[in-house]
Amino acid sequence: MPLLKRTTFPLLEPPENLDPNEKLFQIRFTKEIFRDYQKYLNRLNLYRQKVWTCEVSGKSNLTYEEALVCEKQAAVKAQQLPKELIAPVLRMIQQYRTLSFTDLLEKVYSSLQLDPFEGLELHAMKDGSEAACKILKVIGSGSTKLCEVGWLGQDNAVVNTSLVKADDLICKKAPASRKTLKIFIRDSTSKRCPWIVNVDLAKKYGIEIEPPEDIMNGEGLYKGRKRFANGEGASKKLKKDEKLVELPVKYPIDDLLVKPATDDPVLSKRPPLSRDFRVPINSVGDLLMVWDFCSSFGRLLCLSPFSLSDLENAICNKESNLILVVEIHAALFHLLIKDEGEYFTFLLNKKKILKVTLVTWAEYLCNFLEMIRKEEFSSKVSTIRRGHYGLLDTGLKLKILRELVEEAITTSAVREKLNEWIDQQQALAAAKREDTRKNREEQKLNMEGMPENERNHTDTLQNDKECPGIQRGGKEEKGLNILLSSKTGDGKMFLRRHLETEMEQQSVRSSHLGKDRLYNRYWFFRREGRLFVESADSEDWGYYSSKEELDALLGSFNIKGIRERALKHQLEKSYDKISNALEKRSKDAERKTLLEEADLRRSTRVHAQPKEDDPSMSFLKYINKWKQK
Repeated sequence: MPLLKRTTFPLLEPPENLDPNEKLFQIRFTKEIFRDYQKYLNRLNLYRQKVWTCEVSGKSNLTYEEALVCEKQAAVKAQQLPKELIAPVLRMIQQYRTLSFTDLLEKVYSSLQLDPFEGLELHAMKDGSEAACKILKVIGSGSTKLCEVGWLGQDNAVVNTSLVKADDLICKKAPASRKTLKIFIRDSTSKRCPWIVNVDLAKKYGIEIEPPEDIMNGEGLYKGRKRFANGEGASKKLKKDEKLVELPVKYPIDDLLVKPATDDPVLSKRPPLSRDFRVPINSVGDLLMVWDFCSSFGRLLCLSPFSLSDLENAICNKESNLILVVEIHAALFHLLIKDEGEYFTFLLNKKKILKVTLVTWAEYLCNFLEMIRKEEFSSKVSTIRRGHYGLLDTGLKLKILRELVEEAITTSAVREKLNEWIDQQQALAAAKREDTRKNREEQKLNMEGMPENERNHTDTLQNDKECPGIQRGGKEEKGLNILLSSKTGDGKMFLRRHLETEMEQQSVRSSHLGKDRLYNRYWFFRREGRLFVESADSEDWGYYSSKEELDALLGSFNIKGIRERALKHQLEKSYDKISNALEKRSKDAERKTLLEEADLRRSTRVHAQPKEDDPSMSFLKYINKWKQK
């Protein structure tokens, strides 16, 4: 069973009192049955997230279905362990059951190489030359250990036998690889430290699986290790009468396992999220997906840019033929028709004229919904055909747009554009690396020609620049800038900035920045001055919109946890870019508020109507400047 957060995830029991005529929803790979469609989608979305771990191999960052496939493949690999090794390995697992997985694996691997056992095939000296043999019986122990071996002939058949000293046996390669042993150990045990052999295997090979008394009494799990005084980190067994010792925790660890300690730094309180979205909270993800796709592929779609707020306000409006909404749908339909894929074929079969206009766009939308055949949309086709698209629920409008975007992503034009961007990014990155390498070489040559005192001074200044936590005087920083400018050239400094700008402009936000302790995902889009936060189940969204909130957020992360350490690193890496975007948006919002208040005061004095320049209605002024004529 795939693991979630390193624990077994129980499947749901079938609903009670099922009616043969009842409409149900079943997940294909778990066979779970749902009456409620939304619960079905929520569980399916969880299974599609890369948060699962293969129980057998330990491979992580998988979807549930990928973890199932991984477990099947690992189970096949576990059977690759030679049959003659199974019993000895199981006995060693039971003998060293209290070791950590890494130590247990190394112990079994080394024992197989050093200790002879029945059934092992290897080589020994016979009549002055090496010959293949198989251990039939082990006699004695220690330095006097003898082995009765059978000399192997054709088809690995035993020809005759003789006694050979254990030290004279020749093992040319390990009987089994670490990878095979790793998978076998995980597959053949039912518990974790102490490792307990599965009952069926234990009975088949006569393995005693009763735990010793010290484990039954709760002792011995952390016994057996201590650090050497020289600090090399080696371990050795403790005496039986030594007390239980608690091993220090090596950070970072899983965030949910982090416990507060007295020496922890004081973490700031995490700021509350803003949630003043106009669309339903569980539709924010669809809103962002549609907007980001249209913004990223605007040139390909012949669709000029628009703000996220404009899209949100337009989708929530009850008008049926808003220019922005129509242009988005028309651009996506044109892309699908040009691709000559499934939608194009569907239209040809219906003998439709392949020209999407302000009048016909709704009919093309109905054709698309009929093509994908999803029940939640089918019942709304008649409403759209009657010209009442605007009366649809906001969440349903976004779901339809999401379906269109997902279909558009599969077109050859989008795939070619993505490949082109990937190639450009790789080329830009290579150019940046080459520029950096040449600059280093030039600086090294220039440093070699300097007097020693000037060279040391420049080294100090360069270190200060690389370590911003160390402050220097303004004159020294100015001197460094002049020195680097004179040695490397303003043109090359400009080239480096140009390459960084190009890479930023070519990037498409396809993955989140990271996750916090509770698996909430953090998203930043370079065209939108907000930092979005998505809950683990994708049902809840919020955002931060100020630099102060970003600073407080960074101060709230506990870097002892794996996820929050990585997330903080990523946010700090992009801090300037994100904080500048947040500040710009805050200033724009403040300026708009001041203008609105000024207009309101002026209109009150002259008894006139307020100026019709409401920012929330700016989507009404949208004009597609990139539209093909």
